[in-house]
Amino acid sequence: VRLVESGGGLVQSGGSLRLSCTTSGIAFQWYKMGWYRQAPGKERELVASININETTNYADFVGGRFSISRDNREDTVYLQMNSLIPEDTARYFCNANQVNWARNFWGQGTQVTVSS
Repeated sequence: VRLVESGGGLVQSGGSLRLSCTTSGIAFQWYKMGWYRQAPGKERELVASININETTNYADFVGGRFSISRDNREDTVYLQMNSLIPEDTARYFCNANQVNWARNFWGQGTQVTVSS
């Protein structure tokens, strides 16, 4: 099983990034997919998730700035991030979760740094 994140980088405040997480080795269409982030010295927190029926959930801090989507043909989940602020600086991780099968997988993460 592999989850490979990409799309992170350095961006100025107010800018945008699109993160991608390409998976292999899982039946992607049956997994709830999520993006989490972890800043130095802080716990990992949920950013957004998307269910197999494509319903979505966002953390309150997102405030309408981010959008999660999935492409079941490409086994990929995306996170479009707009209006980035320095507080969004963190390592962003992709998660694949299938509760019924008790399977949970993580990617290695991609760094997002927002300068003021």
